[in-house]
Amino acid sequence: MTESSISLMELMPDEARDLLSLSGADLVRHIGLDVIRGVVYDVLTGRNLRDSTEMLTRRRLTLLNASLVTLFLRGVNLSADFIEQLPDLAATTLQQKRLRKAERWLAQWMLGLTDKAFQNVLRDKPETLDAYKERYIAICEEAITNCESDYGALSGHLELSSGAKAELNWMFFVYLLAAAGAQTLAIRGSEKSTYGKLFERLVLGSLLSILGFEMVSSEQPERLERVFWLSSRGERRESDATLLYEAGKGVRFDIGFIGRGNPEISLDKVSRFERELQLGRSRWYMATIILVDRIGRGSRIARLAQEIGGTIIQMSMGYWPQQVVQVLHREIGFKHELLTMDEGQIAAYLKSRLQEVPLQDFI
Repeated sequence: MTESSISLMELMPDEARDLLSLSGADLVRHIGLDVIRGVVYDVLTGRNLRDSTEMLTRRRLTLLNASLVTLFLRGVNLSADFIEQLPDLAATTLQQKRLRKAERWLAQWMLGLTDKAFQNVLRDKPETLDAYKERYIAICEEAITNCESDYGALSGHLELSSGAKAELNWMFFVYLLAAAGAQTLAIRGSEKSTYGKLFERLVLGSLLSILGFEMVSSEQPERLERVFWLSSRGERRESDATLLYEAGKGVRFDIGFIGRGNPEISLDKVSRFERELQLGRSRWYMATIILVDRIGRGSRIARLAQEIGGTIIQMSMGYWPQQVVQVLHREIGFKHELLTMDEGQIAAYLKSRLQEVPLQDFI
């Protein structure tokens, strides 16, 4: 088998190719709007986003792991020396120009790499791939020798009902497991970012819709009362959502699914918010609400937020949307039935109202 005779992507099962790289919109289409709505509800009632999306990530990883096994079997079925040539095939692929993300990822995994490792280890220089490839092969050969010495020879075979099969040995498993490990790191890192960005919009958009505000697409809307927009860029920095209540009164929101370890990151961003917003000839007083997953014990963030005129709300607290309403009431005089609702009624209320929220508008 020559390096140019086959494409790694061609060995990948068709149904798995779409799983290699998914945007937020792709994830919604793949997972389904009902599941997405369930995750939004979980977050609105205090559950951690990572906890709610973990099973979605595990499902994707399981399917991709199975697809890697299929890829290896198909490759060996085409050429007996496929495993030996795999590092050369991957390096040749990565040295091509204008690779699609899925093709790049798949080739990187065959060398135990991720995008981040490519940046840090190879410093984004494709010309260093050959040297890395040789070191990678040497390490794998050393590992294979150690496995044979410590555990004995490995034998057997795998076979798909389609007819693709391979004789098993330590070389097969060392390269397969290295690829699966790199794949896991890449997918988890990608989903953390993708889910975070996606659900920041979905959670904020859903919450403000439930509170009776209408989303507008422009930062210069025709209506200036009871409207909001997402991810607006002001004069100094980007806010995740901007709400206009009535003449001269509004709120900027910043949301981050940041744990107790480093919530100050969110505060650092919000500290650059301006207290006023210019819309046409009018200036608006802007309150600030900062939403984080939770705050560590002894954290300074709540006190520091007060110093910059902002309010921190923990999404890990039960029924935190009621706290948002309470802050809106205090800062801009907003009134809503959630303000004095009994805690035992809030979950059912949010679930019912969430069914009416146009989630697709926030993606």
